[in-house]
Amino acid sequence: MNTKVCPYIEASFDIIGKKWNGQIIHYLSLCQNKTAHFSDIKRDLSGITPRSLSIKLTELNESGLIDKNVTSDPSVVITYSLTQKGTDLANSLKPIQEWAKKHLNVEENISLESGDH
Repeated sequence: MNTKVCPYIEASFDIIGKKWNGQIIHYLSLCQNKTAHFSDIKRDLSGITPRSLSIKLTELNESGLIDKNVTSDPSVVITYSLTQKGTDLANSLKPIQEWAKKHLNVEENISLESGDH
């Protein structure tokens, strides 16, 4: 039997499987109006460098998952928000989150990584 991976699953994981993409999408989905400033995202996603965050936000914007909103009133303010496409993807991550809560011991993994064992 010749079993192939569904191209839709493969394409989806090409997006969410890249480091930080899933976390950024999930983070924005939790923000008020699904919108945040660069500094908020950087502060709350521990471990991401400003350069990596900038690259990821650009990639997600180019993929149509987030919008970069620039306003100048009176100073320039840049925010990032989920598009409908990004919101749909964030909603599809919820069952994965529930699966992880049921089957993965995340707290134990965090403890092991930080050396608290």
